[in-house]
Amino acid sequence: MVKVELHIEGGGDSRSLQIECRRGFRMLLEKAGFKGRMPSTNACGSRNSAFDDFQKAMKRPRDGEYPILLVDSESAVSEPAWRHLRDQDGWPRPDGAADDQAQLMVQCMETWCVADHDALKRVFGQRLQDSALPARSDLEGRSKDDVQQALERATHNCGRDRKYEKGKRSFRLIAELDPSVLKEHLPRFAELCRTLEGKLGIEQN
Repeated sequence: MVKVELHIEGGGDSRSLQIECRRGFRMLLEKAGFKGRMPSTNACGSRNSAFDDFQKAMKRPRDGEYPILLVDSESAVSEPAWRHLRDQDGWPRPDGAADDQAQLMVQCMETWCVADHDALKRVFGQRLQDSALPARSDLEGRSKDDVQQALERATHNCGRDRKYEKGKRSFRLIAELDPSVLKEHLPRFAELCRTLEGKLGIEQN
């Protein structure tokens, strides 16, 4: 049986935020149908730390373990993930790494967040300004800055303690997301789920 280990960009240098990051992604993946066959989630902090952790996992292979790198793409993606990361970050593809061992949040984690308007309303309440959110058509084509600024504008009137900010609130939002909505609007999220289903032997719907 294959054990998948996700090395995720997120959580910064704070142990408490890394715990919240793992929790958020774990809850999202459980709702995506992986409960009982969950990949392990390693919240690595910065994107460079995520890549470093992935490289270490590739250098110490263990029977049945399959590490996968999951990071923001930071920009539009028009080529395979490893080539994108080489051009974007100067990261060499580790020896033996398969195509599907690099997975991208396109163009950033907040793109996932703005795809699910119902989850945003549950987290931020009725003062959420829906009109400030980007249209869900071609969401992955919208720049990281556009998406993050739109999310900040949409939650600006929700109160000092409720508006969007990186950290605990962002990972609470990840936990609230509906994976079926993300699959509908975000091809790269759907690809991540297909990859995990294939590796974990879960029948695809």
